[in-house]
Amino acid sequence: MGDKPASTSGKYPLICDEGVMSKKKNGTTETPPLKPLRWGCDWDKANEICCYNRHYAEHSGYFMLTKWKDEVDKTKPTTYYDSVTGKPLFRAPVGRTFEEFLKESIAHGWPSFRDEEVIWDDMRCLKNGESVSLAGTHLGHNLPDKKGNRYCINLVSVAAMPPKEEGKEKEEGKGAK
Repeated sequence: MGDKPASTSGKYPLICDEGVMSKKKNGTTETPPLKPLRWGCDWDKANEICCYNRHYAEHSGYFMLTKWKDEVDKTKPTTYYDSVTGKPLFRAPVGRTFEEFLKESIAHGWPSFRDEEVIWDDMRCLKNGESVSLAGTHLGHNLPDKKGNRYCINLVSVAAMPPKEEGKEKEEGKGAK
């Protein structure tokens, strides 16, 4: 599957067991978030939300107070990486415009991803709807609506920098303003 989101087929979300979120060296993860984080996300807030939290979130609208809106590519999908592991978790927008993705995210207060925007290699939900990475990173929650699954995700949880290629950072996530 790699860097490609799965298509919507009614079999989502993929469920994992509570053991994924067991106590580890750094809260629910082995290591703290990577440094630096994209879009000027606060590292201390990321460590708290990703690794030492099971129920709370960055405050509603936090993502709009970061550099995300100015720096995210508005012409093609952006990949969002686990702030702890750097693994890809979401790619959006897929099947909708950036404006539709932004409108829905603003309406709900957090970046809001749909099934076709999830990279299922490392993202799961617990039975209670908590969205997590297989490394134990708390991401947010699945709050389904009439359109289907809606993953409301903390930006600090998916703000790792893109992998570098040939000593140069990928241009993904930067560009059209």
